[in-house]
Amino acid sequence: MSRIVTRFAPSPTGYLHIGNLRTALFNYLIARKSGGEFVLRLDDTDAERSKQEYIDGIQHDLEWLGLTWDRVEQQSKRLERYNDAAERLRADGRFYECFETPGELDLKRKKQLNMGRPPVYDRAALTLEDADRVRLRAERAGYWRFLLNQNRIEWEDGILGPLSIDAASVSDPVLIRADGQVLYTLASVVDDMDMGITHIVRGSDHVTNTATQIQIIEALGGTAPSFAHHSLLTGAQGEALSKRLGTLSLRDLRAQGVTPAALLSLMARLGSSQPVELRLTLDEIADGFDLGQFGAAPTKFDAQDLWPLTRADLQSRPFAAVADQIAALGVPDDLAEQFWQVARENITRLEDLGAWWALCRDGAAPEIAPEDAEFVTEALKLLPPPPYGPDAWSNWTSAVKEATGRKGKGLFMPLRKALTGQAHGPDMSSLMPLLQRIPARDTQ
Repeated sequence: MSRIVTRFAPSPTGYLHIGNLRTALFNYLIARKSGGEFVLRLDDTDAERSKQEYIDGIQHDLEWLGLTWDRVEQQSKRLERYNDAAERLRADGRFYECFETPGELDLKRKKQLNMGRPPVYDRAALTLEDADRVRLRAERAGYWRFLLNQNRIEWEDGILGPLSIDAASVSDPVLIRADGQVLYTLASVVDDMDMGITHIVRGSDHVTNTATQIQIIEALGGTAPSFAHHSLLTGAQGEALSKRLGTLSLRDLRAQGVTPAALLSLMARLGSSQPVELRLTLDEIADGFDLGQFGAAPTKFDAQDLWPLTRADLQSRPFAAVADQIAALGVPDDLAEQFWQVARENITRLEDLGAWWALCRDGAAPEIAPEDAEFVTEALKLLPPPPYGPDAWSNWTSAVKEATGRKGKGLFMPLRKALTGQAHGPDMSSLMPLLQRIPARDTQ
């Protein structure tokens, strides 16, 4: 079998979101698993909306995730090649000029729907006399459609299985706008042919588009690649995700503290028959990746599912992996590794370390229930000042138990809350040697 070449082809008209990542990751994993090639192609033919800041953002997001590309291409640098392809289609009678305005096309669609017919372009432009074309060109710029052969277009989809679309039920696609802009369908086909793309994975909203692209590829003398269409993401309750994508950009998730391993582990299994489990490397993720295990039903995405994975990722990290972040908090070198071992089980995001170090350094406002006030006051009189050793908690609670007669939760919980202001947290025997101040004791 020839070498597998895949591509991820975002438009740099915005930042990458969670839906883009699914497409990028699937194509990346297919290439990497087979020792193939992964191409980053920037579909930037829309000069007005494409911006360098989005190109930079796309590349930064992919690099953050470790989805490195073998080469990068830009459609804006290939416009002459698209014009050559358009000329070939004209010469072969597969490209024809149209002049209807958007309003005229809308009126045609409404009439067809009212008559119970599918809203398919009626190919009226093919019946124009030469004199009519000359007259219309003087009035307005024409746009160009690809002339579909009206037969069934069939292919074996890598996820959806055998697919078949009747080309007669689809409008001849517009490939070049009246302002001369080459549209996605033509540019994508030419690029896929020229770049040797062998496999394309994208969203199921492209299925009809794939059918027309197969005919365009064949009209240009090429061979269609293998296609697979993954399901579209919905919100946790099945609602459309598109309205929320602004809050699900990769840069926003990164800023919130989600880790790359958490994001990749979820997206590589979501919608498949495999369980979602944390995988720390792309090699581990690729090992179990199989397109055949994904289904066609819409896939529910809940951003909250990223946090248990992020927590597990952070908790698995050795001290060396977080030493710089801990040093930046101002944790003394002699306490840094001990602090990590104590705090790691109690963070969801790396940024949570800041709050734990603030508690160790400055202490916490005590939380004391009225019924425990007298007990805590007596207990704090038995607490020596910092620094504390590894047996400090055990020695103190034993002394308090003997003095007050309290035991179990009634003994330990009020004391924990008095020292940390929290009902939950690290093991107190481990935490206490890190405490620099005890505000509740200082006020006694």
